[in-house]
Amino acid sequence: MSSTQEAGEIFGAGGGPAHAMLRSPTVLIASVGLWGMNLFFFRLFRIDYVKVMKHDLLKLEDSDSELQEGKETTTAVQHRSPCSSNAPIASQQQQQQQQQLIQRQPSNGGTLVAAAAAVSGQSSSAQQHSDDDDDDTNDDEEQQYGDSSSPEVDLSISWEKLVGLSMVLLVLLHSTYYWWLEMLKGGTIGAVLMFYAFVTLAIALPFRCTRWLQKATFIVLQRTFELINPRCHCITNDGVTPPRFIPFVDVFYADAMCSLSKVFFDWGMLIHMASHYPNPVPASAHNILIPSAFAALPYVIRARQCLIMYTVGRIKKERNRFSHLWNALKYTTSIFPLCLSAYQKTISKRAGEDLENVLILLLVINSVFALYWDIVMDWGMMQENPIGVAVCNTGSKTKTLLPNPHKAAAPTNCAHSVLRPRLRFGIGMSALILLIDCVLRFSWMLRFAKSAIFPSSDSFVLCTQFLEVFRRALWNLLRVEWENMKLTKTMSTKASNIMETTTTAGAVADEEMKAFLPVGGKLNTL
Repeated sequence: MSSTQEAGEIFGAGGGPAHAMLRSPTVLIASVGLWGMNLFFFRLFRIDYVKVMKHDLLKLEDSDSELQEGKETTTAVQHRSPCSSNAPIASQQQQQQQQQLIQRQPSNGGTLVAAAAAVSGQSSSAQQHSDDDDDDTNDDEEQQYGDSSSPEVDLSISWEKLVGLSMVLLVLLHSTYYWWLEMLKGGTIGAVLMFYAFVTLAIALPFRCTRWLQKATFIVLQRTFELINPRCHCITNDGVTPPRFIPFVDVFYADAMCSLSKVFFDWGMLIHMASHYPNPVPASAHNILIPSAFAALPYVIRARQCLIMYTVGRIKKERNRFSHLWNALKYTTSIFPLCLSAYQKTISKRAGEDLENVLILLLVINSVFALYWDIVMDWGMMQENPIGVAVCNTGSKTKTLLPNPHKAAAPTNCAHSVLRPRLRFGIGMSALILLIDCVLRFSWMLRFAKSAIFPSSDSFVLCTQFLEVFRRALWNLLRVEWENMKLTKTMSTKASNIMETTTTAGAVADEEMKAFLPVGGKLNTL
């Protein structure tokens, strides 16, 4: 996030592979390949990322269905006459009690099947979704986004396909640029538009080998629509409609877009370059308004999500609701360095140097704030009592330790005390990711050696963009790991509560059953 807060040579004719219009597709291709790397490590360390991404969506679907059923029930009761409403309800209750008595299992101390089903019914749906994801996550995706009736068509999104796709796109990118710029003597605008046209055409054509790509594109478009969905019912509380929280998959997707804010800036510059073609864009302040708005869009979306979550927490009276306000402030501090860096390109060199100290101060504030949030809030490290769900790697085998919901996991050594008691990726890999994240959060400091290392300002920006998407890929590993731990902790706690409730319900049912038995607790037989 903080490593992309500088604009390159956005004005002028431009040229070379590091120009604003030519570097953005390269960064996008690298992001696809790095996400494939994430999937590889998730599979390697047995982290069910599909369950993590879909868990909140399933909760929203269940809450929406329950809300709809409640409204339908309320409407039916309102249309029912008062004199005739009590009799059917009483009759239904009597029938339910009779069915419970018939379904009683006397061999195991009198536990009712119906009572157990009523108690565990809420968790069975979530457990079934979890088991389906653990058994075969790709089949679950195919049922939702593809046609599973064709077994010969593999619709799964695997790391091999993503890495292969990134290589193919990289070859296509350089081939298109060479053909358009060198052979046809065209401009950079035509080259980048031609590349995007080729990619869009490849996705749209009904080839069997690209059906998984169409499915992936549909998922991206679906989540993008959810990012811009107003969700006004979350901000206003009418007393009837419950607040709707932001699912984790949308938060995760918006964070990934923040690392591509410079790409959004370049897309905004593409509009200006196309409007002034064939002349270069003049260096003026109004010509950076649209690019700056494009670059700030991911941060605005993410800050808006934080405000919505704060509103949800305020309505539900959650204790940690104010953390969402601090998170929104963090994303706000990311906007100012990028806008100031772009503004420096519109003024004289002497005036731009006068603003250099202000820019560095803004970069330092943003980097320190974001680094703290990465380690403590996003990864759950360096906390006094983090949520402990243990999956410890012992050699080639993986041992899962279910936690005691009433007791925090104790650290086993000093590294676990500093980081987390439970580390799915192990101490070495987790510490290495943390160290690299600390360094790359301050990668903008390469600007002090820019003239000695990089041939142009655009090359420096291209390098920082690559470093940022690489940092984001490492950040993804620990972020999904921490979310998976919290999810497993919550599910194990709910399972423990359900078992206690089932035991209590069985005891109550046995007491009720004694009222229907003769004296002595046994039925008379002929």
